[in-house]
Amino acid sequence: MASDNDFLLYVLDLLREVSGITYRKMMGEYVIYKDGKVFGGIYDNRFLVKKTKSLSGYGFSEALPYPGGSLMYAVDSEDPDEIKEVVEKLISDLK
Repeated sequence: MASDNDFLLYVLDLLREVSGITYRKMMGEYVIYKDGKVFGGIYDNRFLVKKTKSLSGYGFSEALPYPGGSLMYAVDSEDPDEIKEVVEKLISDLK
């Protein structure tokens, strides 16, 4: 199932406190970048981020973005400040 534009706009609103956010539509889904680095995406209207050690304490559930994909964390927070913290920790882990 492809993700819809309304869910993309919802996630982008949640990411409003994070600078450098861009996205690209790919095969009906959306890949999300911070400063050109992929950190997550929208898959089947779920906001998923890469699974890193720093995020293990948040209690996010694991989810597959698509069959055969790597496990990711499903972000269920609606707090833009918490999401900013999550993205900053995740990007730091990816460096």
